Amino acid sequence: MPKAKANNIEIEYDTFGDPSSKPLLLVMGLGAQMIAYLEELCMMLVDKGFYVIRFDNRDVGLSTKFEEAGVPNIMNEIMAFQRGETISPPYTVEDMSDDAVGLLDALNIEKAHICGASMGGMIVQTIAFRHPTRVLSLTSIMSTTGNPNLPQPKPEAMQLLLKPAPTEREAYIEESVKRRRILYGSGFPYHEDKARELAAALYDRSFYPQGMARQLVAILANGNRKPKLGSIKVPTLVIHGGDDPLVPVEGGKETAESIPGAELVIIEGMGHSLPPEAWPQIVDAIAKNANKVNN
Repeated sequence: MPKAKANNIEIEYDTFGDPSSKPLLLVMGLGAQMIAYLEELCMMLVDKGFYVIRFDNRDVGLSTKFEEAGVPNIMNEIMAFQRGETISPPYTVEDMSDDAVGLLDALNIEKAHICGASMGGMIVQTIAFRHPTRVLSLTSIMSTTGNPNLPQPKPEAMQLLLKPAPTEREAYIEESVKRRRILYGSGFPYHEDKARELAAALYDRSFYPQGMARQLVAILANGNRKPKLGSIKVPTLVIHGGDDPLVPVEGGKETAESIPGAELVIIEGMGHSLPPEAWPQIVDAIAKNANKVNN
């Protein structure tokens, strides 16, 4: 897969479809590599007329790692956050949004449709108000505004963020299957074989939990985006699972309420996941939102 120099780092990326089609930039979540946007999903978006770009955020996958920053003590950082203290991450969500725009620069794409899941939703929200001239439409999936007054993750979901991942391959794969099940939601069949297959691919491609810890500190330091979301003018779609234990559905509802004209789609029974059975609904909604740009 190719690499691009952007925002003083190297970004690993991948594309699907015709470069002359509508560009759609997919941004992944906390500690997640770009291959978590499965190829089958990317090709469904290609069939809707998109040129799909997925990439590894900084500090994950095959993009630049920030090893020299060290590994933060997550529990200490969370406690400092809860006390209202200032957190100083090695980089910010704004930096990660600038990375994404830098990738568009490297690909000579002036404007793109942007879609992010979880932390990726936070990044694309930030792109939309920080780089408004670069955005055609916005889709924020299973994300939130960062408002500290919103409902917090369920305890069992929060524990997944704090529990270190096993370092040995088979143990990592089995733990990943269990964690994904906890987050998945109750309304769709959980495909354990597919979860195991993806976990193995992620481990073999790049096992790097240190980056996830630094990304989590960047999220904590980002604060409440709600006051800035009102400036977003592009067609916006907010998708959220009604059964999300990590980012409760209220986060999606407030995101949609904060962005003028945003459409909210709640998928009942979906957790913090993208079940294949929900892909047609998600893809259709993204395409419909993008088509508003031409109207």
